[in-house]
Amino acid sequence: MEREILTTHRKALRINLNPEIFGTLAEIGGGQEVARNFFQAGGASGTVAKSISAYDKAFSDKLYNKNRPGRYVSEERLAKMLDTEYAELIQLLSGNKEESRRFFTFANTVETLNFKKDNQSHGWLGVRFQLTPGGAENEVILHVRLLDNDALLQQNALGILGVNLIFACFYHHEFPNTFLQSLTDNLTSDRIEITMIRMKGSEMGYVDNRLLAVQLVKNGMAKAIIFDRYGNIQEPADMLYKKNVLAFRGSFRPITYVGFDMLKTSYSIFKKDEDYEKENTLALCEMTLSNLLDEGQFDERDYLARVDILNGMGQNVMISNFREYFTLVGFFSRFRIKNLRIVIGIPAFLNVLDKKYYKNLKGGLLEALGKLFTDNMKLYVYPTVAYVPVDNPTHAEYLLTSANLPLPDDLRDIYHYLLKNKKIIDIGHAKKKWLYINPRRVLQMIQKGETGWEEMVPRYIEDQIKSKKLFGYGKQSVSIQ
Repeated sequence: MEREILTTHRKALRINLNPEIFGTLAEIGGGQEVARNFFQAGGASGTVAKSISAYDKAFSDKLYNKNRPGRYVSEERLAKMLDTEYAELIQLLSGNKEESRRFFTFANTVETLNFKKDNQSHGWLGVRFQLTPGGAENEVILHVRLLDNDALLQQNALGILGVNLIFACFYHHEFPNTFLQSLTDNLTSDRIEITMIRMKGSEMGYVDNRLLAVQLVKNGMAKAIIFDRYGNIQEPADMLYKKNVLAFRGSFRPITYVGFDMLKTSYSIFKKDEDYEKENTLALCEMTLSNLLDEGQFDERDYLARVDILNGMGQNVMISNFREYFTLVGFFSRFRIKNLRIVIGIPAFLNVLDKKYYKNLKGGLLEALGKLFTDNMKLYVYPTVAYVPVDNPTHAEYLLTSANLPLPDDLRDIYHYLLKNKKIIDIGHAKKKWLYINPRRVLQMIQKGETGWEEMVPRYIEDQIKSKKLFGYGKQSVSIQ
């Protein structure tokens, strides 16, 4: 059934008129927009036990961070706000005549656009709540980027999002994807971007937070989400801010010895960079949903299986909806990273240099290259095996690298400029015996039940595919029986 999208006013009023829902609202940095929506809807005395805004930093520290200052707009500060306000609520009201009520605490800590409009507007929001009177606590937290170019509009968006979040906790908690989609009710994608969401609690144990994160990207609510090497969902800014980043895009379906070698050799090059700092360098594998979303074919579980495999190899993983490489670079630039290195194979690199992919840009390929090769970005190019055409009497294979790419005449000058300025760097010492491996062929062999693919992937990958029946493994034999 198609879901009815209620206005913000109707959502707030429905909560106010529900005698079971009662709680506190604590807001810092973006006004008291969430509380305002409840008061304007009418009947707020039935919902709001307390509304508070510890706007001054000294008051915020005294209330929520007595031991040490810490960051004000952070998940840590949000957690302390929820801890403090929820504990007070339960202590004062639990066990009284209100014991039939389901208590909640909403909190946010936000940085809206400053007067100069030169800051990154973002915030953390969370709700701790009971689904049954006197029941265990559950919790939902999320991080949001505020995209409006006006502080008042950002406050308005924050108020709508806050009401949506509280409403979803009580009315959509049984349906995670509906929960997720409802967060942007009465908002558009050019106003907010939800970059992370996490649910927990004894009554929310059925929620797969990793699946929820992938759904953010699928639904167009986030440009990208990141899993750290341990499989935990992380807010991108927290992981990427002022880091050296080495990114490798691929489908990893599955990762073969070629992909493994690309990771290993590219990192060894980065370690020799004069700007390399081991403790400040982050390597990650990136997978894009862009092509799949256009084709209408998407399997979240398949993506999470690949995340598991890459995590098992000690890799951080990013899932995005970026099609072009320059949009990927633009995403990383948002976090003021120090240096960016992108690993790319020759076939993908040839696509990057193909004009037909940039017809939607006024500046065409030239504009795309300008956006791709920012001051702090370099491409690490991995070679491949190519062949002289069959009509050539010297038919033979040779190594195709960035130095001998077949390029059109009108592209050679700018390409040589990029080579000369070391914006394009060859990955040397590639293991030639692995260059013959075609990942698409490996996938076909797995799906068709053919043997021999095992020699083309690391042993760990083979074990994962067979034990978990990944990428269609074992389906051939089942269908024959």
